Amino acid sequence: MTKEPEKALTLSPLIYRAVLFDLDGVVTKTAKVHARAWKKMFDSYLRRRSSSQDDFKPFDIQSDYEIFVDGKPRYDGVKSFLGSRNIDLPYGSPDDEPGKETVCGLGNAKNRLFLEELRKNGVEVYASTIRLIEKLRPHEIYTAVISSSKNCEHVLEAANLTRMFDVKVDGKDVEEKGLKGKPAPDIFLEAALRCGVVPEQAVVMEDALSGVQAGKKGGFGCVVAVDRKGHAQALKDNGADVVVTDLSQIEVSNEQPLAGRPIQTLPPALSSLEGIEILLKSKKPAVFLDYDGTLTPIVSKPDMAVLSDEMRRAVKSLAGRCFVAVISGRDLQDVRNLVKIDGLYYAGSHGFDISGPKKKRLEYQKGKEFLSVLDDAEKGVRSRVKNIRGAQIERKKFSIAVHYRNVKRGEEPDVEKAVDETLRKYTELRKSSGKKVFEIQPRIDWDKGKALMWILESLGMDGDDVFPVYIGDDITDEDAFAVLENRGLGIVVGEEQRSTLARFRLKNPAEVKIFLDKLVYAEGGAEK
Repeated sequence: MTKEPEKALTLSPLIYRAVLFDLDGVVTKTAKVHARAWKKMFDSYLRRRSSSQDDFKPFDIQSDYEIFVDGKPRYDGVKSFLGSRNIDLPYGSPDDEPGKETVCGLGNAKNRLFLEELRKNGVEVYASTIRLIEKLRPHEIYTAVISSSKNCEHVLEAANLTRMFDVKVDGKDVEEKGLKGKPAPDIFLEAALRCGVVPEQAVVMEDALSGVQAGKKGGFGCVVAVDRKGHAQALKDNGADVVVTDLSQIEVSNEQPLAGRPIQTLPPALSSLEGIEILLKSKKPAVFLDYDGTLTPIVSKPDMAVLSDEMRRAVKSLAGRCFVAVISGRDLQDVRNLVKIDGLYYAGSHGFDISGPKKKRLEYQKGKEFLSVLDDAEKGVRSRVKNIRGAQIERKKFSIAVHYRNVKRGEEPDVEKAVDETLRKYTELRKSSGKKVFEIQPRIDWDKGKALMWILESLGMDGDDVFPVYIGDDITDEDAFAVLENRGLGIVVGEEQRSTLARFRLKNPAEVKIFLDKLVYAEGGAEK
């Protein structure tokens, strides 16, 4: 029994609006046909130049084709290979007779050989690619075919694929529009434009190094490399976000896959507002916001993180339209005093201390029985870090934050050692980590995600008619992203080199403010 291939990526129309397929090597098995035509043409030319058989060094399909020719426009491929052999020929004209000793003449000779092979033997397709394209259609994800070759139309006709794609960009378009060849991203950017999407909303499917490089340079939402030659590491090194051996490893679903993704590969929320509006359509949004790093920039000292008037107005305006809560690692009263907006719901100490507007009478405290233990632990950790310059202790009601942002480089392990040594005495406490901070918390099954769900359930907002959105920047926010994976929307703030369970990203608090302003007017954001 054949083993089902492991799924490497799930494409969701909520994230991606278009998939751009390279033709040769991804959709059709024409790469071998091209390679044979290149070899036949170059070997014939190199023999004519050689003074003897000993001087003749044939074109190598394994190395020369992949490095100098694969994925590039025809004449660029000729020029690139000739340069590797220190052969300098005049460029000539696209009208040059096939075989003429010019770049264009040799390229035209290769093209004639390729078309002869195509007419004689036809072309094979990758069945798994066709199945993937058929899966994309019901989800209204655009499909485009990309080729640096001017023979794209001939290949599609030979494979009976002419009507399979919404958009086609090929070598003729490259010439007519003056597009740069791969590894420049021009051909993919043109395809995205014709699909009516921004690059962040599109996926590039490539098998060539130059194509992967082009996808990366173009800033596309995801670059998938199809590794048919055992070069997975090289493809990753050149910019592939995901490497598969076959497109049967790609799934299509409306649900967000249960796996973390590098923050840099997430589509920007500001470029994906149309898709987010679809998510909010016919549902009541419930927006949860972290404070430090989300509503305010990260600063060297916690008391310097002051909410700007512009951000306060944005949050207040959104709160007038839908449910809004702030979930912070700060003490409840601290975050309430900083935000200064009546009518919001607040959760302090990572959700251990929850309170709603006075009229709602929603209050909850988790872990009150640990307060005396936390008092003792605070004394212990203070004594252990007192000689570490720059270390700061911030006591919160239900946790102890040990900040090391201002500690001298190389002394960070000393701070963690002090925390670990303190915790050895208190088995009922645990350590968690955030941005340049260690938190000592009660050892109970509680976090921002559970606090978020408790608020929704307590207010009767845990039904299918409510769509929760959580925006946060820290590792502690991942618990909230996790509970919303299949029932809400997580948006991570920042550009850290780590994985996240969020679905979209915003660069900084300035973008958060813009997003909140736009969310006020998003379709589905009905008045409370």
